[in-house]
Amino acid sequence: MQRTLASHYIRDLPDHSELNKAIKQQFWQQVDDPGTVRSHFFSGRYENIYLGLDKLPAMQMVMEQAKRFANEILDKPATLQAGFWFNSMAPGDTTTLHTHDDDDECLSGVYYIDVPDNSGNLILHEGAERIEVTPVAGRFVFFSPDLPHEVTENLSKSNRLSVGMNFGLKQS
Repeated sequence: MQRTLASHYIRDLPDHSELNKAIKQQFWQQVDDPGTVRSHFFSGRYENIYLGLDKLPAMQMVMEQAKRFANEILDKPATLQAGFWFNSMAPGDTTTLHTHDDDDECLSGVYYIDVPDNSGNLILHEGAERIEVTPVAGRFVFFSPDLPHEVTENLSKSNRLSVGMNFGLKQS
């Protein structure tokens, strides 16, 4: 596991191309279904789109790997549960400054599926320090849920697709 700064960890998923292609295809087939749950409406779009593993079976492998990485980072073998949501950013979209420390989260992260050039960087705010992370398809970035973060404007001509995730302790 590569640890960058005290604020975040980066881990790449090998052989992600075909998997990401399948996730992207399943996402676009399901996203407009009437039962799709969305939240966090800002600047004319929903930042969070919730589609479960039943609708996107290709996400199963990503979430299993994400959970393994989170267990390693937190040193809590097999005691974590995970939730996830999609973030589709059209050209011109941003994601506003926020944290994920609403409930019992122990770790947060993002997984990048489709990342056109100049489609927005992850900005982590650690005190006075501003850490800019350039997204890469097939990459996970993990960070503390109370770390303020945002995503800069998508300056590309295509949508960017990523998955946000939170990890908390399993409830008995």
